[in-house]
Formats: sequence, structure tokens, C-alpha cells
Amino acid sequence: MSGRQYEIYDVFTDSALSGNPLAIVHEAEGLDDAAMQRVAREFNLSETVFVLPAQNPAHTASIRIFTPDYELPFAGHPTVGTAISLAHRRFGAETSGQDALIILEEQVGAVRCGVTLGQSGAFAEFDLPRLPQRVAYNYDRMAIAAALRLEPGDIGFENHVPSIWEAGVPYLLIPLHGIDAAGRIRIDQAAMKKVAPRIGARQLPVYAYCRETVRHDSHFHARMFVSDDGTYEDPATGSATAAFAGAVHAFDQPLDGVLHLSLEQGFEMGRPSKLRLELDIADSRLVGARIGGGAVKVAEGRIFV
Repeated sequence: MSGRQYEIYDVFTDSALSGNPLAIVHEAEGLDDAAMQRVAREFNLSETVFVLPAQNPAHTASIRIFTPDYELPFAGHPTVGTAISLAHRRFGAETSGQDALIILEEQVGAVRCGVTLGQSGAFAEFDLPRLPQRVAYNYDRMAIAAALRLEPGDIGFENHVPSIWEAGVPYLLIPLHGIDAAGRIRIDQAAMKKVAPRIGARQLPVYAYCRETVRHDSHFHARMFVSDDGTYEDPATGSATAAFAGAVHAFDQPLDGVLHLSLEQGFEMGRPSKLRLELDIADSRLVGARIGGGAVKVAEGRIFV
């Protein structure tokens, strides 16, 4: 029994055992939804990708993205990690200086990824398949502070206020006064149910951010929590970064042109991650955005299912 090849990548990092781990199962034909869900639960990482033949012959592959509990229509670190994996499989793991265009069919639509393979690692950047949209939300600063076990004065900075945005996956975005407040977050799951509404089948995950950072070259520091049926933290969240692009545009009102931002996440978990976000602004409107990051392969093998 030959099994199917799988790989484990650490994503949004250039160092092993940091960033966000991702399982990629290649040649996933023949696995139904239930089997994919069981395999994702077996790996027990935040996401597992299943690679299938593309429906459009001009595209590279079709992918399905599963958490241990449910399927996602789109996610950032699976997109970056899978694009780099497929580029390595096309050109070889030791290839340096090679650029590749990878187009992934996800449930949110076709996602275009540019990959650069280098001696010190690989980098991928993808165009957002959907620009962020704001969802109506009447926030209660005291209730949000209680849900994070913070003080009301910790919530908000400048003209950033709590808001809900989605660019494929919705998030409750909570601005924090500083990095000290970010480090003091302790999720009160019962209180969170009162401030993070359910959209679809799941309670909104929380993306908390501040402008104070650990790294001198970062523009924002962030943490992301899922508090639906148990709380866990994610070390690097591309889909939340996609939603965050909407908040940056709305609250910072950047000038026309390309805005380059570096975001850090995962420090409190001991999994430091670095994400690149670029916004294209024209006539004061957000007309495009890209998310990028590195990835490092840390394991490979075969799974016999």
C-alpha cells in the first residue's frame, strides 16, 4: 500500500519550528469530505490542505482546507504554504532564484500566488480573492474588555474601534492601546459569546492588534483567538490579515499608492511569525491587496488512507 505523500510546512516564517504549521496532503483524489475531516483531525494542526487536480486546466491545483473541526473556504497560511510546496515540486527543492506563478482553486475563488524560491528559503505572495467588506456591528467597549479580561481603557487607539470585517472569513477586530494589553489577554469564553456574534455556523474569531510592536520593522502586533467550543490561539492568520486590510484602509485612510505593512503575530505563543500586507489605494479607495510570507518544510512522509 503506497499511501499518499504529505508534507508539514511552517508558514509565515523563515525558520523551522516557528510560524504556523500546516499539513499538506498531495494526490487527495478519492477522499470524500468525511475522510478529509478525519485526516485533518489526525494531524491536529490548525489547518490541513488536500491537493486535487484543478478544474480549470490553466490553474495549478484545486485545494480543500480543513481545520480539525470544519472546512474553510479560504485561509492565508494554507495558501502560502501550498503555493510554495507546489513550486518546490515543480522546480525541485534545491532550486534557487526561480519564480513561479501558482493559481489555486479555493472555495472563495481562484487565488493567484507569486512564489520566489531562494537559497535562504521560499516566499509566496497572493492577491486577495475578495476585498474586505465591513459588517455592521454595535460594540460595547466594557463588554469587550470583560471578554478579554482587560480594562476598558485598553480597548481602541487613535480612531481605531472594534469592528467586523471579512474577506472570505469574518473576524471581530479589536484594537488595543498597546503591546502590554495584548500580552494580558485572557479569553473569557462565556463573556465572549456576548460580544462575538455567530455568523453562519461559528462564533466569530477575534483578531486583537496594536501599533506597538516587538520587532523594530513591524507596523502592527497581533493575536488571533478562536473561542467557539473551546479557546485556542493561532500563531499566524492570513485570512484575518485579509480582513484587517479593510480596517487599516477605513481607520488610517492611507494616501493613494501602495502601502507596505509588516505584521507580527505568535510571539506570546513562542511561534514568532511575520506577515507582509500590501494595500493598493486609488482615489482613496482600496482597489487591491496582497498577503505574503515565507515557509519552511519541516517534515514529510506518507499517510495510508
